[in-house]
Amino acid sequence: MSEEDAGMHRGVDSPAAPGCGSLPDDLLREILVRLPPEPSSLPRAAAVCKLWRRLVTDPKFFRLFCAHHRKPPLLGVFEYPGCNTVFRPILDPPDRIPLERFIRHGRLLDVRHGRVLASTRTQLSVCDPITSQQVRVTIPPEIRRGYVVGAVLCAARDQGHVHGGCYSRPFKVVLVSMFRGDNLCIACVYSSETGIWGNLISTKAPYRFRDVGKRPTLVGNTLYWLPMGDDILAFDMDEQSLSVIEGPPFTSDGHIDNQIIHAEDGALGFVVLSYPHIQMWQRNVNCHGVAAWVPWKTIEMHSILGLPPQIWHIGTQRQKLFTAVHYSDGSYAPDRSEPPMALVITRTQAAE
Repeated sequence: MSEEDAGMHRGVDSPAAPGCGSLPDDLLREILVRLPPEPSSLPRAAAVCKLWRRLVTDPKFFRLFCAHHRKPPLLGVFEYPGCNTVFRPILDPPDRIPLERFIRHGRLLDVRHGRVLASTRTQLSVCDPITSQQVRVTIPPEIRRGYVVGAVLCAARDQGHVHGGCYSRPFKVVLVSMFRGDNLCIACVYSSETGIWGNLISTKAPYRFRDVGKRPTLVGNTLYWLPMGDDILAFDMDEQSLSVIEGPPFTSDGHIDNQIIHAEDGALGFVVLSYPHIQMWQRNVNCHGVAAWVPWKTIEMHSILGLPPQIWHIGTQRQKLFTAVHYSDGSYAPDRSEPPMALVITRTQAAE
C-alpha cells in the first residue's frame, strides 16, 4: 500500500480534510446545524475532520441542532403481539435502529425525552436508541408487589436545554405500584446521577387502581396516569408527592375512551370519547388554590368529513389529538380505501 493510499485509509485521524478550516467556526456551525436530523448525520459529519468533530460534539451545538429541527424524526413503532414488546423500525439504513437495542421480554412503560423505558418483573431498562446506551436498574421489592407503571424524564438542569437532545444527560425514572390489595399506590424515584432510589411515597386510592396501558402525560412538572375508572393519579416532581385527582363530571352514553391532555395555558386537560361526541375538559385553579373541572370544547364527529361510522380510540402525540380505527390487520385508518394514518381533529396549546 502506498503512503498516499495509507493516508486515505487514515482519513478519520487526519488533522483536517481539505477546506475544513477555510470557513470561520460560526459560519461552519450555521451550515452544520442544517444537516438532516436523521441519526447518522452528526456521526458522519464528525468523521470528516477534527474541526467538524469538535463542532458537532459540542453540547451547545447539539442544543442548537435540536432547536433548529424542533421535532426529531420518528424512529419506529412499538407493538405488543402477545406479552412482549416488539420494535418496528421505519427508517432505512444507516438510520435504521436495530431491534437489539431494546429489551425483548418485558413491558414498555414510557418513551420520552429521547429514551425508552421498559421493564421485566424485577428489572428496568432505560435505553437511548440513538447511542445504544442502556442502563439496567433493579426495581425495589416494595414496588414489585403491585402492578408497575412508570415514566422516564430528562434531568438536565442546564439553561437552554432542549428536550429531545438529551443524549448522555442524567435522567430520572418514576415508578408507581398500583392494583394492590391494600389500595395503596406507592411511588419511588430513581436518579441516574446518584444511582440510587429515593424514599417511598404513598397515597390511598378509593379503590384498587388498575392500569389500562396508557402512557403517562407530563403537564408542567407533574406526571399523570389514567387508571381504569375516572380518577387520575398524579405525581408532582417538585413536591415529590403522590395524589389522586377526581376526574371531570362527564356524562355519556356508550363511553368508549378517555385521555389526559394539555389544555390551554399549561392546564391539565381531559378528553372523553363518547361517539359521536368528543368532550374536552380543563382543570382550572382559582386564586385560592381551589381546582375545578370546566367544559372546554365539544366536537361533533359527524361534522368531520371522512370519518368512519365508529371510532374506538383517541390518543395524543405532541401537539395533536387524534382518533383512529383499529382494524384486524393491525392498521389504523379512517377508511379502508386510504393508507393507514391517524386523522388529526384538533390541536392543544402545549407539547410534552
